[in-house]
Amino acid sequence: MDANLFMWVGLIAFIAVAFSIDFFFFQRDHHTPPTMRKATIWSIIWIVVALLFGGLLYITEGSKVGGEFLTGYLLERSLSLDNVFVFALIFGAMAVPVANRQDVLQIGIILALVLRAIFIVIGASLVEALSFVLYLFGAILLYTGVQMLRHRDDKEDVDPDQNIGVRMLRLAMPVSSRYHGDAYTVVENGKRHATPLLAVVAAVATADVIFAVDSIPAIFGITTDVFIVFAANAFALLGLRALFALLEGARDRFVYLPIGLAAILIFIGLKMLTEDLYHLPTAVSLGFIVLALAVSVVASLRKPPRAGGGPGEGEPPAAPPSSRAERAPSVSGAG
Repeated sequence: MDANLFMWVGLIAFIAVAFSIDFFFFQRDHHTPPTMRKATIWSIIWIVVALLFGGLLYITEGSKVGGEFLTGYLLERSLSLDNVFVFALIFGAMAVPVANRQDVLQIGIILALVLRAIFIVIGASLVEALSFVLYLFGAILLYTGVQMLRHRDDKEDVDPDQNIGVRMLRLAMPVSSRYHGDAYTVVENGKRHATPLLAVVAAVATADVIFAVDSIPAIFGITTDVFIVFAANAFALLGLRALFALLEGARDRFVYLPIGLAAILIFIGLKMLTEDLYHLPTAVSLGFIVLALAVSVVASLRKPPRAGGGPGEGEPPAAPPSSRAERAPSVSGAG
């Protein structure tokens, strides 16, 4: 697909307007968590918007382009579930007040969009200049998927000292021992301090970088068209705050989701490694992603809840284990 300047301007303008609507109208009072009904409605709205965009591409650019966008969008949307679970883990481990979570999520989504745009440009340049890069991406995905399977039952260690983002923040300035409302920095004893809220943002930013390393190579296994890659990533991030509100209290139910995500990464990795031997139709990739997600979600919902319920009051809730989550920051405090 040869996207012209008009198409790029139109896409970026639409994404900017859509994110503005999501940020300013989904939950105007960021200090109050959204209701499940509102989160469900907004999640459906953004999914429908993405499908309509895919339908527009199908009509104007053909079934190949429309199919690649739909497959890429579903792939990135499924991987974004891991983002949501890790964000929840960070919020629980760092005891982020409910009143601050929507603001941090908003910052995290903006950072994710910017970082993914950068990674897309870098990835596309590498693919164009060096043909073997696609094999490297495939190997990365294959390794990541296998690691997710191997460590799906591992318990995650919570160690703020191993968090790169928080460690870098602490090198830059001291971190206050308690939250100060919406403030990211405060003056204590005549010296500027970061608040734990800024430490959370640093942790979320680190998670965004790690997830971009996985998600961008994955979609290059579907298409190398930069326009489609960027559009699929942008639409996948739309409504992530609503998705967080929906899944934050239900993450312990999706025990088999990491297996489904691992299967998808392994499948895409193998597809990239064998592309020169056999070109797998986009429809097959789309079908596999849908099947893997459906089986893992249905199997999780059919599994009886653990005896004793979830974590006790005051304990940080657990996230579904995955190597992507393990490599993301796990922090227990910012002080």
